Amino acid sequence: MDTSESLYEQTVGGRQDFTKADLLNRIIARTIDFLIIVALYEIIPKVGFFAGITYLLIADGLFQGRSAGKRLVGLKVIINDKTGAAAACGFKESILRNFPFAVGYILYGILKVIPLIGWIISFVVVVVILLFESLVILGSEEGMRLGDELAKTRVVEDRQGGLNV
Repeated sequence: MDTSESLYEQTVGGRQDFTKADLLNRIIARTIDFLIIVALYEIIPKVGFFAGITYLLIADGLFQGRSAGKRLVGLKVIINDKTGAAAACGFKESILRNFPFAVGYILYGILKVIPLIGWIISFVVVVVILLFESLVILGSEEGMRLGDELAKTRVVEDRQGGLNV
């Protein structure tokens, strides 16, 4: 394997070519995951906050590198292992790559208790984090956001999963 070769051009055992995930598909998948987090937060009293942050942190380690949203849309998170081959994202990488979103979620939980303006401040903090991550994706040639840089992961199209919509 040539080290100058892009991850998207590499094959795993000659079976699969990796295609960079489309930004719209990534947004749809992340929105589905955020809806799951909000549902956990709202439906389960008292522990919903912790259930939501747990799902947020480990979601990309589920289903061999696919969160529920990524699985529905047909995306997969991959990493490069020490041999240079691509492997599915594990829980460790999932926690690292979703850490920026977890910071926003925790700040939301803390700031929303401030009377009157707390929910506005917390909403602004979450939106700023989402916009920053989106700008990093747009500015990256490989489509990597800050979380991907931290965990050394990439989101690619997964021909085995998804609804093909």
